[in-house]
Amino acid sequence: MNTAIVFITTEPARVGEIAVEVAAIEGVTEVYSVTGEVDLIAIVRTRGVEAISDVVVGTINKIPGVQNTLTHLAFRAYSTHDLEAAFSLGD
Repeated sequence: MNTAIVFITTEPARVGEIAVEVAAIEGVTEVYSVTGEVDLIAIVRTRGVEAISDVVVGTINKIPGVQNTLTHLAFRAYSTHDLEAAFSLGD
């Protein structure tokens, strides 16, 4: 599974609408509205790296009101979430 973190800048009046549209795209697992230099951060998970391009360039960038995207491809995931879940099975 390939994971990309996509920073999305939008027209200010359309942040919420665009977040809903992005969240409905196949391959997008999460969308967060955030503070800072971007308006939204989307997590994209696909089987192939090429599919990330289809989601970002082919779909997200074409949503009216999306002004810019910046995509970061994740190399490795470091998380204690799964480990904590495994240890809580006996609770």
